Amino acid sequence: MDTLKSHQLSMTVLMTPDMANFSGKVHGGAILKLLDQVAYACGSRYAGKYVVTLSVDQVMFRQAINVGELVTFLASVNHTGTSSMEVGIKVVAEDIRKQSVRHANSCFFTMVAVDDDGRPTPVPALEPGTPDEVRRFAAARLRRELREEMEQRHAALLGNRTPSA
Repeated sequence: MDTLKSHQLSMTVLMTPDMANFSGKVHGGAILKLLDQVAYACGSRYAGKYVVTLSVDQVMFRQAINVGELVTFLASVNHTGTSSMEVGIKVVAEDIRKQSVRHANSCFFTMVAVDDDGRPTPVPALEPGTPDEVRRFAAARLRRELREEMEQRHAALLGNRTPSA
């Protein structure tokens, strides 16, 4: 059996009728819940600790997913900070009867490792080894810089006010 590296995870789930929305397709919320579970599993396996979701970026529902399809979530820790990790997830839908596979969704989760008291705790530094891992690492670093810039701009727009619901 092939083994994945500790910073990678693959999970396949059959899409069932209880996941359907009113149009008969798989509800985006059902996919988001699975994405969060995959990000947790990937991040906690890598860190060896409990992790929590800090943010979700660039969720792009490219293709509808149908009930009865197999959906595979391909996750990878792309970058690490002191206690945070970016987990990239590619979602691949497989129509079993048509024997076709398509890229349905991609996104990036920022997960933070926490100790038993819920405080951020260090994670092992990721050392990219393959050309793909080096590319993902660099792209993740850029996304992190963009998130920080967006946060600063948002804070400047709000001034000292707190956001209202």
